[in-house]
Amino acid sequence: MRSNWIGYKNLTMKNKTFTVYLALCLGLFGAHRLYLKGWRDLGLWLHFIATALGFIGLRRAFAIGQDDQLSWLLAPFLGVSLFAACLAAIIYGLMLEAKWNKAYNSDASTSPTGFGLAGGTSGITIFGVILALLIGATALMSAIAFAGQRYFEYAARAA
Repeated sequence: MRSNWIGYKNLTMKNKTFTVYLALCLGLFGAHRLYLKGWRDLGLWLHFIATALGFIGLRRAFAIGQDDQLSWLLAPFLGVSLFAACLAAIIYGLMLEAKWNKAYNSDASTSPTGFGLAGGTSGITIFGVILALLIGATALMSAIAFAGQRYFEYAARAA
């Protein structure tokens, strides 16, 4: 069976730019891992569980108040999950084309790569990496600051 870049085999190629933006927009839920590795990936479920725990913590903080110890324990999971998704977007976006194609595109030798195709990197990809760096750093620092503040408030109250 002869395959060309328009044919069926190209549908199985994983696009790096799409993966970066998937990690950036829906990475909290592990959508980038679902796209690359499928339903059986442990990282997908860890993203989903961490995000759910973070949302539970935020909901408890809004419903019960900021003095709820469980909410300040769970809420940073949301920030860490967002940071992990942004870190994945940065790693995927800066991955060399050959390494990307070896890891995710077994048919890379039969289809063209380059601008916007398969493992190619474009300006749009790099813009996604820059956004991921901005959002990921903000999420990580916010999670650390929130958890640290709550911990020291609890320690001061206990003393």
